[in-house]
Amino acid sequence: MLKAAVLGAGHLGKIHLRLLKQSNEYELVGFHDADPANAKKVEAEFGYTFYSDLDELIDAVDVVDIVTPTLSHYECAKKAIAKGKHIFIEKPITNTVEEAEALRTLVAEYGVKGQVGHVERFNPAFNAVKDLLHNPMFIECHRLAEFNPRGTDVPVVLDLMIHDIDIILSVVQSKVKHISASGVSVISDTPDIANARIEFVNGCVANLTASRISLKNMRKTRFFQKDAYISVDFLEKKCEVVKMKDAPKTPGDFDMILQNAEGVKKQIYFANPQIENNNAILDELESFANAINTNTKPVVTLHDGTEALRVANMIITQF
Repeated sequence: MLKAAVLGAGHLGKIHLRLLKQSNEYELVGFHDADPANAKKVEAEFGYTFYSDLDELIDAVDVVDIVTPTLSHYECAKKAIAKGKHIFIEKPITNTVEEAEALRTLVAEYGVKGQVGHVERFNPAFNAVKDLLHNPMFIECHRLAEFNPRGTDVPVVLDLMIHDIDIILSVVQSKVKHISASGVSVISDTPDIANARIEFVNGCVANLTASRISLKNMRKTRFFQKDAYISVDFLEKKCEVVKMKDAPKTPGDFDMILQNAEGVKKQIYFANPQIENNNAILDELESFANAINTNTKPVVTLHDGTEALRVANMIITQF
């Protein structure tokens, strides 16, 4: 079992603490939080060991799980890497692309591993269809959330849209060619609703909308590719796969057949991939343990986290 420490005991940090405690892959040593009052409260309520000395905690573990505010990600990660520790770091990876690239250099220099907490990669609905996604040419994402004061210190692009940016970059094997975007600040100092159109060199276009002032929650992405339409509902953990194939010479009574203007006939059929329920945060943490133990590449690398941040920043500069 890998000895683990959690930095940051806020809303998400407490979830990480609970999951690491119950995981068979980790031994939770303790946590550090910059707010002593909050730390003492968490320690008293849940029984986790609070370390007021950050260096002492990092020295005692193999893996440092960084769930602090984004502004402090870089300094926390740099300190852990310099002590030869593996780092799991919540999204967005860092405050700036320059900081993210510096971490990538440090990880290589010290021979440790890093993974970024882009949790939607472990969503069971996405897992069920990811192997069916082949060269999608149009992608549409809607990520809408009801207002929550937590997270409004950053633009909605870094708060919500970055999840979809990472998913798209993991699926589209092409470089970004052009981005156009708009954002509106409604209740915060930074944009609360944003739309972005990402064009890739291979011709794929992704249209993303993110809002944190919606009246309902929605997290849906639709992929359109040759002979297939694939829909993923990240919130409800459901997926839909509609495919086309050449129509049989003698269709059955219940076969759905389409014929285009050239007379080409296609049969529409529905695939129902098996969705295996999971705890996505536990899965991402345990996948990192597996990458360390087997010396393999983490599912969401620091490079992935850096590129998602780079595209997010390109979108933000359009506002």
